[in-house]
Amino acid sequence: MNKSLKYIGIIGVLGVTLTLINSKPLNELEEYVGKRDTVDINTSKLYEIKALKIPADLNFAGEKVPLEEHDVKERIDRELLVNTYWQSNGLLLIKRTEKYFPIIEPILKKHGVPDDFKYLAVIESGLMNVSSPAGAKGYWQLMKKTARELGLEVNDNVDERYDIEKSTEAACKYLLKSKERFGSWTLAAAAYNAGNAGVSRRMKAQKVDNYYDLLLVSETSRYVPRIIAVKEILGNPFKYGFSYEEEDLYKHPEFKRVEVDTAITSLADFAIKMNTNYKKLKIYNPWLRQSKLNNKSRKKYTIKLPQ
Repeated sequence: MNKSLKYIGIIGVLGVTLTLINSKPLNELEEYVGKRDTVDINTSKLYEIKALKIPADLNFAGEKVPLEEHDVKERIDRELLVNTYWQSNGLLLIKRTEKYFPIIEPILKKHGVPDDFKYLAVIESGLMNVSSPAGAKGYWQLMKKTARELGLEVNDNVDERYDIEKSTEAACKYLLKSKERFGSWTLAAAAYNAGNAGVSRRMKAQKVDNYYDLLLVSETSRYVPRIIAVKEILGNPFKYGFSYEEEDLYKHPEFKRVEVDTAITSLADFAIKMNTNYKKLKIYNPWLRQSKLNNKSRKKYTIKLPQ
């Protein structure tokens, strides 16, 4: 590699490191590059990836995390590292919490579900209306059968798993049933991933009654530590190197509600009639899955519209 190419490589590394909390100050980097005519770059001089100190008082929903257990400590450490150093995703999550937590938090509180469960929605969907390969959908990643059992309408025309308010209500119902069954919020969180029957079966087979004593498949074993890590990071973003200003965060747009109890043959025409457009109507109401609302039963639906 010739000298000019090496300088291009150095400048490329500098461009990245200047955006990172743990990078060297600019004047140090300029001095370093200026003094070295030809050099094999040692990345540690430009960017530090630090081991993280695990807070001793970690808990989930008021239930202490037993960090004295070596495997638990390592699982927490893994999730803290992975989620801290996946910087782009972490910053996006921080931005979205400002948009969606104000909707989720009062619903959890109304049902008596601990506030920490808002972080369960974060790890389930990244606070986006996504669909999993297994068929789970929405912010809370509910399966079709479960969603219907919890009172949501799910069909090709209307899918209330995509409604953040109704799906949060449904998730609360599930979590409360799990808490009643297991007597532990931590186990209730694990059951959200593995199912109530799955957790019960493993507890019975292994003769234990605590999440941290259970030997579980990798996904469920990582599930609660991931929630705890995300809670710690998003609750203390500057401590973990995330830098932003209030204006950088996403906000939920103002909206008004209208009720309809008839079919809507064309959502595009309906949107125009309501002084908006089809795109905005669908963004505000992602539970409307087609370009019309069938509503043969004359059910009363609440539709959100831009303010």
